[in-house]
Amino acid sequence: MSKKKISIRTSLMTGVSYMVPVIVAGGLCIGIARILGGYDVGNAEGTIGYMINQIGNASMSFIVPVLAAAIAYSIAERPGIAPGLVAGYLSTQIQAGFLGGIFGGLLAGYVVAAIIKYIKLPKTMQGLMPIIVIPLISSLVVGLVMIVLIGPPIAALQSWILATMTSLQGGSKALLGSIIGAMMGFDLGGPVNKTACLFANGLLAEGVYGPTAAKLVGGMIPPLGVALSVLIARKKYTPSEHEAAKAALPMGLCFITEGVLPFAATDPIRVIVSTVAGSAVGGALTMLWGVESQIQAGGIFIVPFMNKPWMFMLALVIGSIVTALVLTLLKPAKPVTTEETEETVELDIDIK
Repeated sequence: MSKKKISIRTSLMTGVSYMVPVIVAGGLCIGIARILGGYDVGNAEGTIGYMINQIGNASMSFIVPVLAAAIAYSIAERPGIAPGLVAGYLSTQIQAGFLGGIFGGLLAGYVVAAIIKYIKLPKTMQGLMPIIVIPLISSLVVGLVMIVLIGPPIAALQSWILATMTSLQGGSKALLGSIIGAMMGFDLGGPVNKTACLFANGLLAEGVYGPTAAKLVGGMIPPLGVALSVLIARKKYTPSEHEAAKAALPMGLCFITEGVLPFAATDPIRVIVSTVAGSAVGGALTMLWGVESQIQAGGIFIVPFMNKPWMFMLALVIGSIVTALVLTLLKPAKPVTTEETEETVELDIDIK
């Protein structure tokens, strides 16, 4: 293994570069499936649309594991892949989302680096290091940390948020809509997002359809708003982000919030602040205007089935503009390149 200095930002950018093709393949497959089979394509077994949808779902399930494995690989090279995959998979199982995947990938990389540096075997046993010692110890350490230290707080957070939202059910509609929307735009598929979905789906089963519309608009705004920001402020984004925005647009229309993950992984604070702002506005407007949806997913394809489709579209446009404006204002004038990050965010870790 070569001797090099490790940059957290560079590791995140490596993770994103490996993750983007997975997101694009999965998101566009799901979009094509819904075009062919409608919003309910997931239940149309035996059709071409159903099969393509299955392919898309399979691809999307690898997003966080690939992100974590690539981050670990950028730190520890090939030995980091196995524990990185373990960390990413466990992150999906405990509903920690892409933020958990980032943490797990960094942890896996540094654990492997520490094993290589501090565990020394006799020369006759050196061959066991890459095939037994490193993958076994690193996977155990990373896995236990993810399950024992990350899992319980995530579960407690979900329970608390669900209880809080339930207590707000009888309050202001706009407030409830803004909370649902903000949660959808916060961790983009993580525990907070999933809790909002669970809450809205539970009310849908009881015949309360407003929260579902807020959930839908809150999940569609982030990728649409980020893509719009790239369009109006191209010089603030890298060429790779320009390409990611092209995929984010159709994914947003299909209610695939993961289209914004390539941006959130490398610049989480600015992106999450902007997506929360736009999704909160969109969710508040749908509830304020009495928009209802009896269908829990499907993106743009189910808008005609809503009671007020044009009001939903207006809330979607306004929320996307809010996200785009906030993100454009927060973004630095010049995109941060790999070379610049290596100079500003270096960690003095030598790997031999």
